[in-house]
Amino acid sequence: MFVVSLTYTAPLSDVDALLDAHVAWLKQAYADGAFLASGRKVPREGGVILARGERAALEARLAKDPFAQGGVARYDIIEFVPGMTAAGLESLKEA
Repeated sequence: MFVVSLTYTAPLSDVDALLDAHVAWLKQAYADGAFLASGRKVPREGGVILARGERAALEARLAKDPFAQGGVARYDIIEFVPGMTAAGLESLKEA
């Protein structure tokens, strides 16, 4: 599993110009089962994505994000192995 931390590298006006395309990209990743949760950082300096799958596939998907293609965000990927979860999220645990 992965935590992806996006940090904006351009003014919010540039980010906002790509926001609709970014949301469409996010929706496709959810439909594909690759993303589990996402949202804005507070303060609004970027975002966070909780993803699953293989790292190479995630990196390829992130490269297609309109934010990446527009050069408005940097991505930091943290891989972790969930060993404990809250009730109802047991399916996220890895052996």
